[in-house]
Amino acid sequence: MKNFSYIALVMAGGLLAPVFAQIVEKPVPGDPVVVDSGQVAGKILPSGVKAYFGVPFAAPPVRENRWREPQPVKAWKGVYNADRKMPECIQVLRAHNINHYFGEEPTSEDCLYLNIWAPATARANANLPVIVFIYGGGSTIGSSGMAIYGGEGVAKRGAIFVNFNYRLGALGFLAHPELTAESAHHQSGNYAYLDQVAALQWIQRNIAKFGGDPTKVVISGQSAGAGSVSLLQNSPLAKGLFRGVVAMSGGSWGNGGQLGDLAAAEKTGVQVQQALKAKSLDEMRQIPADRILALQEDCQLGCSGSIRIGGGTVDGYFLPKSPAQIFAAHEQNDVPAIVGFTHDESSNALRTAKNLDEYKAAARQMYGADADAFLKLYPASNDEEAHQMGSAAAREGAIEGNQRKWAIAQGKYGKAPVYVFMYSRVHPYIPGVAIADQNTATIGAYHTSDVPYWFGTQDALNIIRPTRNWTPLDRDLSAKMTDALIAFAKTGEPNTAAVHWPAWSATNEQLVDFGDKIGVQPMNSARLDFMASHGGGGRGGRGATSNPTANPATPRARD
Repeated sequence: MKNFSYIALVMAGGLLAPVFAQIVEKPVPGDPVVVDSGQVAGKILPSGVKAYFGVPFAAPPVRENRWREPQPVKAWKGVYNADRKMPECIQVLRAHNINHYFGEEPTSEDCLYLNIWAPATARANANLPVIVFIYGGGSTIGSSGMAIYGGEGVAKRGAIFVNFNYRLGALGFLAHPELTAESAHHQSGNYAYLDQVAALQWIQRNIAKFGGDPTKVVISGQSAGAGSVSLLQNSPLAKGLFRGVVAMSGGSWGNGGQLGDLAAAEKTGVQVQQALKAKSLDEMRQIPADRILALQEDCQLGCSGSIRIGGGTVDGYFLPKSPAQIFAAHEQNDVPAIVGFTHDESSNALRTAKNLDEYKAAARQMYGADADAFLKLYPASNDEEAHQMGSAAAREGAIEGNQRKWAIAQGKYGKAPVYVFMYSRVHPYIPGVAIADQNTATIGAYHTSDVPYWFGTQDALNIIRPTRNWTPLDRDLSAKMTDALIAFAKTGEPNTAAVHWPAWSATNEQLVDFGDKIGVQPMNSARLDFMASHGGGGRGGRGATSNPTANPATPRARD
């Protein structure tokens, strides 16, 4: 268990001198809270929000538990002091001059902990709505400790907020024939998703003690976290663990709801064993985690060309079939869904074309004999129109089209409604600020730019150095987006007095645009149909990405 204080003493000239002063936290009146593994004490934040940081939801996945499904927490005696966030799951650290750098976090293989934020007035069994967030990062980086993913802003507006760590990269997704053979479920890989299931089960068992209503839990995620949300909606292990799902810029529908199979994943696992020069699974479990991490493909600052491990497989346990097959059989967790994207997160040769001639040339290269049909749907007569149409085509051919596929499946195979959003507000950057993985003049509403509005964490982007001049408009937009999220958790639909949000349907495709103004607008069904019939990016869909940078030559950190 964590120590209650850190005091370091050094010997100097025969005298003991304090190096770090003890930090005295403000305790929560009425603590400790009794959860199913012991007593937990939190702290009061300056805002009055109650915080419980670093609570274990599963046993440490180390030694014999490496590459096993999460094991139960061993009960403890005394009071667990939940006053600080615990290490992120082992991963490469972030460069210090990128957009999403919030200071160094400790990193460890022992990382299965969660954080809870509760309103100041929350009491046990208060039946408050609960919003759970699953971070993104390409399944190889990411942390519940990142400031942009904090829950204080949500708690101040009346809901419980929970986030948690899950295993990443090779430690979270490695499949291997020996692992499959030793598993009681004949399964390997997908450990990251089993961590997520374990966290959601912990929430169901314990969240009422903190004031939350286990029947009003919604899960949300962004990028790879939205992919997790999508797979949890399809997993029989997650049935009954949430009442709704929220997917920000991601999901399993970019490839038509298809995933790789266990046999292919096991072959990659054997490659990892060979690279580690390990003779057996037991030897692989004895190897220090940093040596395994060194093999991991990392595209944070440009791809290294090493082994890529991350993302789900059809393993017969967490996922018995592909999402497309599960939906077609009406076996998904049929709950309301919010799916959406940001205005400028997709890129290809159409978006990056510098002028009208390049735009038309890109269209002919990508769509061949169908280029004229494309140009009728995305007409441009000058350079400015080419830029606008190229941006729209890139988005509709990638992330918007992918989220629409999810909406179509939801409407075709389920009874629960689906709501679609687009976030288009451009952050108000401080003039002249330099960010290594962004061209602030052209980045637009980039991948992940909506997250600080959903959770009221905009100030996180000014923690290390000033980068944004937030305005009253930004604060108001954030409050309205947060309230819509809370309403969704509370009632199953996101409508509020400030946000009219109609459900999407195949006969009335519409979304809410969160931009300089909030409004309902139609989706362009004809253009989206064209993109769907041409693989999105053209000629099989190659060339379109949903996580771009405005300057393609600049590597970016995945969010």
